[in-house]
Amino acid sequence: MRPILMKGHERPLTFLKYNREGDLLFSCAKDHNPTVWFADNGERLGTYRGHNGAVWCCDVSRDSRRLITGSADQSVKLWDVQSGTQLYSFNFDSPARAVEFSIGDKLVVITTDPFMGHTSTIQVKRIARDPNEQIGESILTIKGPQGRINRAVWGPLNKTIISAGEDAAIRIWDSETGQLLKESDKEIGHQKTVTSLVKSADGSHFLTGSLDKSAKLWDSRTLTLIKTYVTERPVNACAISPLLDHVVIGGGQEASAVTRTDHRAGKFEAKFFHKILQEEIGGVKGHFGPINSLAFNPDGRSFSSGGEDGYIRLHHFDSDYFNIKM
Repeated sequence: MRPILMKGHERPLTFLKYNREGDLLFSCAKDHNPTVWFADNGERLGTYRGHNGAVWCCDVSRDSRRLITGSADQSVKLWDVQSGTQLYSFNFDSPARAVEFSIGDKLVVITTDPFMGHTSTIQVKRIARDPNEQIGESILTIKGPQGRINRAVWGPLNKTIISAGEDAAIRIWDSETGQLLKESDKEIGHQKTVTSLVKSADGSHFLTGSLDKSAKLWDSRTLTLIKTYVTERPVNACAISPLLDHVVIGGGQEASAVTRTDHRAGKFEAKFFHKILQEEIGGVKGHFGPINSLAFNPDGRSFSSGGEDGYIRLHHFDSDYFNIKM
């Protein structure tokens, strides 16, 4: 499995997202320029220019026509995927951290960081079909818990919003009223900051990664803890295979400690675990720094990782991978 090395960002990667067909890969980094790539050969198609700060997160609509990006420049921007034109900019009083389109792409959930006296928030905006009719008002604002909310995603049928962040708790909110419906148990939940949250292909369960050196699989409706995957380093990113019963987990130590270690000692590899048995089944080395983002292609036959080293590594699985039986 020889990786394709994609170098287009000058700063560390923050987020990776495939479109629904799996032919395009969108990447975000701290260098202000979200980028789109061909997912099969790693060729760079173009960049989306307009942000003035690190871009933390992105999402692409179901028809691959619209891209939405959240940035530290206190804005969330809506783009035309094909032309790279900026269609609209939602402006906030604090950095925008997470963005996700709802099922149907009519709504978007956005989280903003605590900043200059403002608390963290989860906001829902309506997305107009015609960009000229787009307005900036939120139809729901949830004043968030203490600390940053690193991820917020839509629950089943857009009825709920699932959020997680610095206070280690995972919460499920009613997406119409903003009422808190469920909160993860402190005993069985994460003990440190939740860095990543990713849904399964059917949305029935989701995986969270945390600085407490574990990843956990949860039921999307009941918030029941299903599985826990324990590793020996802080987890910055995780992903669920849409094809096999595998999850992949990546991370590494803090960036400040990176320069003093050998690239093997830093544990900068993507580790594969069996989703049901919770056992480690393999690893993929390569990044010269912590892994900040992971994503599976929707066809399950390749995955990509983005690192603190500014590289995206695109891995196509060979036939042996699909013969792994536990």
